[in-house]
Amino acid sequence: MTVRPFIPWPDQRLRSVCEPVESVDDAVRAIWDDMLDSMYAMPGVGLAACQIGVMQRLAVVDASEAGNKPLRMANPEIIDASVKLREYTEASPNLPGVSAKIARPRGVTVTYLDENGVKQRKDLVGLWATSVQHQIDHLNGKMFFDNLSAVKRKMLVAKARKLTLKKGRA
Repeated sequence: MTVRPFIPWPDQRLRSVCEPVESVDDAVRAIWDDMLDSMYAMPGVGLAACQIGVMQRLAVVDASEAGNKPLRMANPEIIDASVKLREYTEASPNLPGVSAKIARPRGVTVTYLDENGVKQRKDLVGLWATSVQHQIDHLNGKMFFDNLSAVKRKMLVAKARKLTLKKGRA
């Protein structure tokens, strides 16, 4: 079990677009395993590779009740999204101590390469859909707070900075 450290915001890697994965091999599978170990240790329901400093388009999601049905995705892409929105309180281990309600499409259709390198198409709803959208945002250099209004984003970032400064003095 390898739990990797999360890179802290505002590290520029969190604002960078990740590189596509050419093929799924043992090295990619090992990264996914580390990502799952890190995600479950958080605990969380999703993780993008850039959050642990790996700049590849890799994501994992497990929104199952028991936390035992992980979805490993290389090059995930949303090809369809519902018009109906769903609000969910989102956060990131890269910016601990803050969260915000974000409205995203309730359902999405996503394509990705699975652990065998086979292209898959999957319909996801609820927390599964929210988490996949959150991870794809990370892979595109976006943070959850980028979905907030300018005023709310400014307040959240200020609170995060304050928490970071306080933590630095502890």
